[in-house]
Amino acid sequence: MLSAVARYKQLLSGALARYFPRTTAYLRAEREAAQPRKPTRKQSKKKASGSRKTGSRKDAGGKPGPAGIYPATRLKVEDAQVQAMRERVAQAVSAGLIGAPSDEQWAMILCRAPLARIFAGAGSGKSSTLVLRVVFLLCHLEVDPKRLTVISFTNASCAELRERLQRLLGFWHYPHDAHQCVRTFHAAMATLAKEHLGNPRWFEQLDDPAEEPDNPLTGARLRPAQQRLLRQAYQNAYAEDARFRLLTHRLLKLPAPEEPPKGKAKAPLDACKLPGEFAALPLFELLHGQIDFAESLGIRLDRLDLKTLACGPRERDFIETMQRFHQHFTALLHSQGLISFNGAFAQLSERLQGAGDKPGPALLALSHLLIDEFQDISPQIVLWLQAVHRRLHAAGERISLMAIGDDWQSIYGWRGSSPELFIDFDRHFPSRGRGKSTTLLLNTNYRSIEPVIRDGEKVLAEVQNKQAKTCVAARAMQPGDHGVRLIQRFDLASGLPRLLEEIRAQCAHVASRPGADRTAVLLLSRRNEPLQQVRAELDKALPVKALTIHRAKGLQAEVAIILDDCLPVEKHPLRNALYAQCSFFAGSYDQAMQDETRRLAYVAITRGVSRVLWYTRKAQGATQCLAR
Repeated sequence: MLSAVARYKQLLSGALARYFPRTTAYLRAEREAAQPRKPTRKQSKKKASGSRKTGSRKDAGGKPGPAGIYPATRLKVEDAQVQAMRERVAQAVSAGLIGAPSDEQWAMILCRAPLARIFAGAGSGKSSTLVLRVVFLLCHLEVDPKRLTVISFTNASCAELRERLQRLLGFWHYPHDAHQCVRTFHAAMATLAKEHLGNPRWFEQLDDPAEEPDNPLTGARLRPAQQRLLRQAYQNAYAEDARFRLLTHRLLKLPAPEEPPKGKAKAPLDACKLPGEFAALPLFELLHGQIDFAESLGIRLDRLDLKTLACGPRERDFIETMQRFHQHFTALLHSQGLISFNGAFAQLSERLQGAGDKPGPALLALSHLLIDEFQDISPQIVLWLQAVHRRLHAAGERISLMAIGDDWQSIYGWRGSSPELFIDFDRHFPSRGRGKSTTLLLNTNYRSIEPVIRDGEKVLAEVQNKQAKTCVAARAMQPGDHGVRLIQRFDLASGLPRLLEEIRAQCAHVASRPGADRTAVLLLSRRNEPLQQVRAELDKALPVKALTIHRAKGLQAEVAIILDDCLPVEKHPLRNALYAQCSFFAGSYDQAMQDETRRLAYVAITRGVSRVLWYTRKAQGATQCLAR
């Protein structure tokens, strides 16, 4: 009888976990946070060897995966610490510093897992929750601030997090400068490079010596100093390498060069267009862009065997040209005391694997990591993170990793990022033994009304590889609110006056709306060109921001107006070959880009609070499902 009851309980709890994962997750996490820590038992030698065995896995390319290094024991959390945190948060809420956390947010704040993955949906309040998590670690669990780093993706997002964190640390009377623990990946890497690579100067900061390196994911075109250096490396390669000259002429579809050249061989500066790229570029710029992409995938061009590539002759020629150009470019950087961000990430990943000395302050600062926007990391960043934490683990340091992100908002695949790295988190960051990361969901959307959320979810219906979740709307609707309103047969050249009139009407509507967002309208497009046309005619006094969808991620406005068809770009054979070579991903680059257009549409839609207008030539791609 007892066994039947136990079996029934097991079936019931399993069904509840499947159908109510959010509730199950946060109740379990809260229960664990409140429980006193049980004394850990020492494993026998036999068990320990078994754990090492199970930690060896295989990745998508069939190679053995990394062994687990994250501890199975939970963070030590006492009842009194949880109670003190809750009481102080309540006081901060009363003081108007923060909003009251929800149950699912408390599960993240109090999480006891040393390895945790948080799926935080659009408008779920992840930034404020992340800040409270840091406050809990520093002020109540007394984690050493010199061993904790929060990673955010841009200097702008870091500045916002620092401001929030500093305000709360002040309320908690905790004397710590938030600037020291909130960094971009590139700023954290640059600090580590000072310890291991001799404090190099950065190619990416030529003509712009910022205090801290920023993430080039959102960077603009190359600056003049960078272009000059690339052009010089291109000229050096052309003058010194006969094979490079031949390949250059093939790619540019020019007659074969004279060999040996008469006088000084002058490199042609013709533009070249690659299938899959938006525009033709000078060959040296195009080579640099594809090298940057290959390195972000963790590919070492100097070790790449061309015979292993599955691609056509033209793509093989281009990749060989990349290899030869990269060799000259790296030599030129070295001669001037420079290094690229990608080069430093790769060098540090290798040096940390072989290092045996005591970790320095820059490395120790990465012991406990909280990483925001984790869905936007690349294989190169994964390899660097693995090397950092494996080095600290080997030195006997306690490590932890909390990854916060939303695979639905992964929109930087063209720079080597992929949501697969977040979805397959346990493969890349395994726990010891058979353990897995704790997974929590922040599903409540505090930004948008329900029709906007539902329309955003519609455009993702055909994306196969994604975390299943249904967002819950916390914001109530008002009269006149609506989801996506599709305006078809729109041409900007002839329809600009009508669009400007609509923008003015929406601004007037927002001005009369109680409790409206400070930004009335966000004007969004994938490309800058249509935004520039509208900006030129728009009244500067209107509360309107015109941004690319990539730059608008994280922002919101009462009304979102989208000017784009969000169609996939043409096929990209070169990047398909590189994608297959890196062995991190299950599908092709083309498939990844097709899915990314859907996620880009989702990001654009969910910037809107109470209304979304989408102007397009015709319903196709992401907008086709909205028209249905």
